[in-house]
Amino acid sequence: MRLKSSLLVAAAAACLLSACATTGSAPMATAGAADAAPFDAARLSEHVRILSDDSFEGRGIATPAEDKVIRYLSEQYAAAGFQPGGPNGAWTQDVTLNRFTVSNASATLKVGDWSHPVRPGQDMVFSTRLPGAEVDLKDAPLVFVGYGIKAPERNWDDFKGQDMRGKILVVLVNDADFEEPSLDTFNGRAMTYYGRWTYKYEEAARQGAAGVIIVHETAPASYGWATVANSWTGPQFDIVRQNAAAERVPLESWIQRDLAVDLFRRAGLDFEALKVQARSRDFQPTALTGASLSAHMDVASEQIVTHNVIARLPGTTHPDETILYTGHWDHLGMGEPDADGDRIFNGAVDNASGTAALLELARAWGRGPRPERSIVMISFTAEESGLLGSEFYAANPVYPLETTVAGFNLDAMNVYGRVENLQVVGWGQSDLDERLAAAAERQGRTTVPEGNPAAGSYFRSDHFPLAKRGVPMAYADGGGDFRDEPKAERQARAGDYGARRYHQAADEWSPDWDFSGQIEDMEVAYWIGRDLADSRDWPGWKPGSEFGPARAASDARRAR
Repeated sequence: MRLKSSLLVAAAAACLLSACATTGSAPMATAGAADAAPFDAARLSEHVRILSDDSFEGRGIATPAEDKVIRYLSEQYAAAGFQPGGPNGAWTQDVTLNRFTVSNASATLKVGDWSHPVRPGQDMVFSTRLPGAEVDLKDAPLVFVGYGIKAPERNWDDFKGQDMRGKILVVLVNDADFEEPSLDTFNGRAMTYYGRWTYKYEEAARQGAAGVIIVHETAPASYGWATVANSWTGPQFDIVRQNAAAERVPLESWIQRDLAVDLFRRAGLDFEALKVQARSRDFQPTALTGASLSAHMDVASEQIVTHNVIARLPGTTHPDETILYTGHWDHLGMGEPDADGDRIFNGAVDNASGTAALLELARAWGRGPRPERSIVMISFTAEESGLLGSEFYAANPVYPLETTVAGFNLDAMNVYGRVENLQVVGWGQSDLDERLAAAAERQGRTTVPEGNPAAGSYFRSDHFPLAKRGVPMAYADGGGDFRDEPKAERQARAGDYGARRYHQAADEWSPDWDFSGQIEDMEVAYWIGRDLADSRDWPGWKPGSEFGPARAASDARRAR
C-alpha cells in the first residue's frame, strides 16, 4: 500500500469545499424542483478516497485519525449549509467509552493428558470488556450450551437451570433455526437478536459464567475467520456500565471450527451430533468431561472520549421534528500486517462509502428548498466496536426520539453499478416499506426483503439502537442482478469484496468504481425524506413488530 501525500489530501479537500467542477453526475430519475438531488459520482469518489487514505490510518476511534475525521466532516457539513448539530452548538457529541487493551495473552486447552497452547489469532481470538488489570483463569471447566439462548417467550432455555458460575460456555453462532429453518422457533432463516454474538456474551454474564467460546463457522456467522481475527486483534471498547461485572464475562472469545471439533472428540463428544441436539427445546447442557481452559491476559483499562459528528439543517415550520440520516465514520484502525505487509484497515466501502453519502445528501438538502422539518446528519463513532456510538446517542438523544419522524441508515454501500432490486433489511417491520417500494419503482427497480436474513443484518448496523427505542428506521441498499454490462465482472468484484476485503486491509478505494448504484439508493433516501419533511406524516411500526410498543408509548407527545 502506497502512502498518499497529505498535500494531495488537503488539495482534494479544498476542491470539495469550493465550487470546483466535477464530472460523473448520475442522471436523475425524477422531475420537479422539490425532487432535484444532483448527486455527483466524482464527489462521492473523492470523499471515499480521502477518508480511506492511508493518512487517516483506518479511522480508528480515539486516535489522532479521529481528529482528522472530525475536522473533515465538520468542514464538509458546513460547506453544505448545515449548522453544528451537537450539544451546546458543537459539531460533536462526546461518547465516553471504556477501552480495553490486552497484552501478554496466553491460553491453553486441556483434555486429560492432552494440552494445546492456543495460537492467538490462528486458533482462537480472545479479549475482555470487563474493567480490571488482568484476566487469570485456571483450569476453568468447559460446558457446551448449544446456542446459549434463554428466551422465555419462545419457551426456550439452553441452560435448564444448571449452575454456570465459573465455567467457560462453548456456544454456536447464530440461532437454532439456521441449520433447520422449518423449525421456525426463531423466525426461520431470519436471524433474531438471540443469534448475535453480542447476545451470547450478555446472556453468559447473566448466567455468571467465567467466559464464552463461540465456535466460528463461516455460513452461520456470514463471514470468514479473517474477519473475526481482524476485528478482535486490537483494543476493544464498551460503554461505561454501572455494574460491569453483572453484564460482562471476564473472557470473550472465538475458536476455529476444526479445533473445536477436535476438542469435542477428545472429550468423547460428537460435535455434529450435539449441533443437531441443540436445535431442540429439550437440549441439555453438556460438559466436556475432563476439558478445561487456562487463560491469562494483562489488561489496560481506561476511559476514552470519542465523538459522534452531528450536523443540522433547521426546518422552517416544524424545527422540533427531526428526520435522521445516519452512518458510521469509524473503521478498525491499524492492526497486524497481512500477507502483503499492509496493516492499515482503510475501510473504503465500510464505511467511507456511507460517510460520503451523508456528505452528498447534506449538499443536496442544503442546495434544495428548505424543509419544513429539520434534517439531521449523524456520523456515528464506534460502530465497529458494537454499535456503541449509535447506542450512546439513542440513550442520550440530542433531539427527542419521540419527535424524530424517521431515519435512514447508510452503511457499506454499492460501488459496483446499478442493480435490479432495492433490498430492505428488516422488511415487514415498519410503514417505511411501502415508501421504499414506491421510490424504487420510480427507478424501475423492485423492492425485496434482504437476500440473507440469516446474517442478522438488522442487528448489525447503527439503525438498530434507534429502532429498538421506537424510531422507524430504514436500512435498504441495492441487490439482485446488475443492470449494466459487464454484469459478470461487476458481480465478481462485489463477491470478492465479501470474500477477501470486508474487515481486511484490502478494503481500499478504487478509481474505477461505479457509483451509479449507490446514487440510486441515495435518491430513494432523499425522496422519502423530502416527502416526510414537508408533511405531517408520522410513519409507524406494523402490527406485531417488537418495536411498536416503544413508539406507541410516546404517541401523545407527537403533534398530528
